[in-house]
Amino acid sequence: MPGKTMPSRRLMLALLAASLALPALPGRAQQFTALQMQILREVSGFFNSFRTLKGTFTQISPRGRVSTGTFIIARPGRMRFEYAPPHPLTIVSDGTWVAIRNNARDKVDYFPLSKTPLKIVLARHVDLMRDAVVEDVREQDGLALISLRGRDKSMPGKLLLVYDPVRRILQQWTVIDPQGRRTTVTVGKLQRDVRVSRNLFHVPRNGERTRRRNVRQNFGARQQ
Repeated sequence: MPGKTMPSRRLMLALLAASLALPALPGRAQQFTALQMQILREVSGFFNSFRTLKGTFTQISPRGRVSTGTFIIARPGRMRFEYAPPHPLTIVSDGTWVAIRNNARDKVDYFPLSKTPLKIVLARHVDLMRDAVVEDVREQDGLALISLRGRDKSMPGKLLLVYDPVRRILQQWTVIDPQGRRTTVTVGKLQRDVRVSRNLFHVPRNGERTRRRNVRQNFGARQQ
């Protein structure tokens, strides 16, 4: 993607977040018990149990700002986050690039998908032990909490997954940026394997002509 100025990595990490007041987690991978390995396999299995996933989300920023919206994931590699007004952002991944559009400023910034935590959970086959450095697995208040980071050092920050083993769904996730700031996303109303249009995951390249009436709302993609 030709030269676009990337926004703060904290904004990119805001795609995957859940701010639980957790204590500091160990700084290196460790050996896990049979129960911990079972939890890791089950959470990996959750991501592998669908090709598409649709739902709602509530996001809490490091400063406490609350935003809501809807999301669609289409593995491998594609996802779309639509924020409800007055939040101005739409975030789309086409499997190669993640585009963050600020509708208020009519501006788009790009990240390579491979340099974001999204690549771990948008993979064709998710295997947390293979694709990430798992730092901690614990149970708290009936939930499974997993702390991990990317194996690629160019992918900063940590990701905390919050999984409900009774309902067998991912409930929240937290991203902690290199400065220790947390952003929170809680998901709900999940629907698996719904039909979605590939147009929803279109990321326009520089120089690509897009009709003005569509670009502000949805990157020129036709809605379902």
